[in-house]
Amino acid sequence: MTQAMDRATRPDMDTVDSADTLDASVDLDALIGAVAHDIAADPFPVKGLDYIRFYVGNAKQAAHFYSSGFGMTAVAYRGPEQASGVAGESAQKACRDHAEYVLTSGSARFVFAGPVHADAPAATHHAKHGDGIVDIALEVPDVDKAYAHAIMQGATGIEEPHDETDEHGTVRVAAIATYGETVHSLIDRSNYRGPFRPGFVARAPIIDRRAAIEAGHPA
Repeated sequence: MTQAMDRATRPDMDTVDSADTLDASVDLDALIGAVAHDIAADPFPVKGLDYIRFYVGNAKQAAHFYSSGFGMTAVAYRGPEQASGVAGESAQKACRDHAEYVLTSGSARFVFAGPVHADAPAATHHAKHGDGIVDIALEVPDVDKAYAHAIMQGATGIEEPHDETDEHGTVRVAAIATYGETVHSLIDRSNYRGPFRPGFVARAPIIDRRAAIEAGHPA
């Protein structure tokens, strides 16, 4: 179900001093009608949504809109500037093709990817569909077992399980097809401490809300 199930008792709002913990007063389980569930018995256990990835015409504009209009916080970025610092041709190509901004709000994580040249995958997709979701990534405890079970049940594999590694640790990743051109990435980031995934760098929020938070105003 959602990551909210694993949360401990939330702090009193008087002690909150950051934008990410302002949601702590809300009982998300009650809000969405979540039912406690032990994933240990599931053949395809899902711990929660890891992220939702969008292809958009202008990633920087989208990131600014979701920051200013919906209060999300930019935490990571990947683009052509990072291409020389990552290993592997596919990782370098991903940097050269797109500018990507990672935004969070509580446990929600959005990734906005926009093309930086006309032949980038996001450019082709956007020309046909406009702005839209291309990846609904699932956090799973065991990527290899989840991928194997999905394939056994008839799913189409897009990426076989593999590691992405940098100085912050390792993310285990795979992907399966879902409807149309959308995919489900399968993610295990339990051994990773970086801002998002290897190749991404931490970045400052687009909208700085520290003054409002310190003054006691909602972010």
